[in-house]
Amino acid sequence: MRVALAAAAGSLEDLMLAKIRTPVAAALCCIGLGAGVAGCDGDAMEKWDPFAASTPTSGAAPISGTEKITVAGRSVNVSCSGEPVEGGPVVVLMHGGGDGLDKMASLQKTLSGRHRVCSYDRLGAGASDQPEGPQDLAGSGRILTGVLDRVAGKAPVVLAGHSLGGLIAARYAPDHQDRIKGLVLLDATPPTMMNDIEKAIPESAKGPAAELRAQNLAIFQGQNPEKLVIADGAVRSAGDIPVEVVRHGKPYLEALPEYGPRLERAWAAGQRKWLALSGRSRLSTAADSGHYIYVDQPGVAVQAVERVTGQAQGR
Repeated sequence: MRVALAAAAGSLEDLMLAKIRTPVAAALCCIGLGAGVAGCDGDAMEKWDPFAASTPTSGAAPISGTEKITVAGRSVNVSCSGEPVEGGPVVVLMHGGGDGLDKMASLQKTLSGRHRVCSYDRLGAGASDQPEGPQDLAGSGRILTGVLDRVAGKAPVVLAGHSLGGLIAARYAPDHQDRIKGLVLLDATPPTMMNDIEKAIPESAKGPAAELRAQNLAIFQGQNPEKLVIADGAVRSAGDIPVEVVRHGKPYLEALPEYGPRLERAWAAGQRKWLALSGRSRLSTAADSGHYIYVDQPGVAVQAVERVTGQAQGR
């Protein structure tokens, strides 16, 4: 999404909200205010067994196209394309908050010309089941493990995540170094985004900035379609794996009056923090791109994935 130019007359506040609410919220919280907010059901969480068996992989035919699989008793929508490359990793794409695997279909199609590529809808997104209760990053990771068991088996994996998907991938990799052999983070949500928002937009802020602050903090606390609580945390090592961090080049966060420049600086600093994932991390900027790098500059995203898969295969 991009900052839209106002075409109709109205109050200054209305114009600012029209320009800011959707694009800035999507970038900051990576959930998308337009996707709506959901409550949390603690009782349902107690009944959910995240360790329930996932779909058996033994003897299962490789997924071609889109298919529903069962992970932890929940239906998860998965898409796979492309042929396996001997010794090469399976690329798994992870969508941003408020999106689904369909958003990354074009990127998947391009990459599948040379790689086995899969994507999936997280619980609460796309065509997957709704979460029965609040989720945390550990629970989201268990769903990812079940998906990888089915689509990759024992093959190495490169995770390529956009926005919230990038944050989840970066949090998952350190605990699964036996499987994750590369990361591509496309304008990933920074590891300390809640604290960054609180610092960039003070509690005393008024108008659109105050609304944006309140909405984003609520979303990070679990009021989002995935019911995912997104906690800040330190960046941990994922081992000596290739990592590509790609940030947006168009400073559209500056559209927020008064506090926009602070948000841009915080976002840029957050991208640099992800470099601590590995001694083989690389930061680059998609100069002509907004938040959706793989849409605005698909070639940049493809090249980043190609570099990482090539390095991962050469390990």
